[in-house]
Amino acid sequence: MSGPLEGVKILELTSVVLGPWAAQIMGDMGAEIIKVEAPFGDSNRQLGAYRNKGMAALYLSNNRNKRSLVLDLKQESARNALLEIIKDCDIFLHNNRPQVMTKLRLEYDDLKALNPSIIYCGTYGYSKHGPYGKKGALDDSIQGASGIASLNELVLGEPKYLPTVIADKTTAITVVYSILAALFYKERTGEGQEIEVPMFETMVNFTMAEHLWGEVFEPPLAKAGYTRLMSHHRKPYKTKDGYISVLPYMNNHWKIFCEKADRHDLIDDDRFKDLSSRVTNIDDTYSETGKILATKTTQEWLDILAETKVPAIEVNSLDDLFTDPHLDAVDFWKELDHPTEGKLKMPSFPARFSKTPATIRKHPPKLGEHSLEILKEAGIDSDTISDMIASKATSVSD
Repeated sequence: MSGPLEGVKILELTSVVLGPWAAQIMGDMGAEIIKVEAPFGDSNRQLGAYRNKGMAALYLSNNRNKRSLVLDLKQESARNALLEIIKDCDIFLHNNRPQVMTKLRLEYDDLKALNPSIIYCGTYGYSKHGPYGKKGALDDSIQGASGIASLNELVLGEPKYLPTVIADKTTAITVVYSILAALFYKERTGEGQEIEVPMFETMVNFTMAEHLWGEVFEPPLAKAGYTRLMSHHRKPYKTKDGYISVLPYMNNHWKIFCEKADRHDLIDDDRFKDLSSRVTNIDDTYSETGKILATKTTQEWLDILAETKVPAIEVNSLDDLFTDPHLDAVDFWKELDHPTEGKLKMPSFPARFSKTPATIRKHPPKLGEHSLEILKEAGIDSDTISDMIASKATSVSD
């Protein structure tokens, strides 16, 4: 068995990162993924370093374990082909605005009429049931709307986006577990359903897991915002020769850390006597920790704390991750031979299944690489396919 989702067939109508990464996760777990692309292809095909046009780095990172089918869904023949394919699918995933799917006549009810057990997942900026439902959205706008950018304002003095597409990726993970839950329900009942996964609501839920804070009470007992995370001192600590991430968080952590640092006076200090006190006086906590860590090198501290349970690790750059000894030991980085793009480096699927391991089985496809075979599998005759190619309702890679 190639993965826990072997035998599950997913038709993916997505682009950028959110939808493609969600589909890739399920593809790694064994699902068959058909990636439907417009004639110009996923926009990420053009972003980042590339050896051949249309096969750029950002696309390659998010589209393995898939087959590519080109369909111009504005043409009736292409829409009809998609409807034929959907009859044999378990899941339909898209990240278009709801209004686009209405115009294309590809809403849940349209597909349910052909495949009553279909799981239909739409992921987009905002719930279609609210006043923002018609707005377009990308990661930056959702970071702004959901409070993520303003968290940086509290620490850095101005709102800033995190230098990662956290809204895209967090929503992608939400898409995956929502689809898996719907699959579980389908296994028990035989029934499909429609799923809506909006980025805005997902990220407010994500942000407020810890930052709801005193607002969890009615009336509020304190303002929103987990105080420990709001301190401008919260950052990797400078050592004599670099930086280290250390967090003597729990009471036993703090006691051990202070003992190892020969700062027994801080153990009984009222500001630091327990976790609640340390969080209340978080600036002092971080400041004292920083003073201690500045007295030795990074390696000295790693050696001192190695046999303790105090979380301590050196700070990696992106480049350091490629030579990290732990990642090397668990065989994290994989090499894939691509027929046109040469040797590619890819991260492995992070979870381990004892009986159904995730695998990289298919290279990221060229645009339309599998158009012919997928259309034929759907029972579409050769003359119709030829007409679709002539009208550019579909295309095949060179």
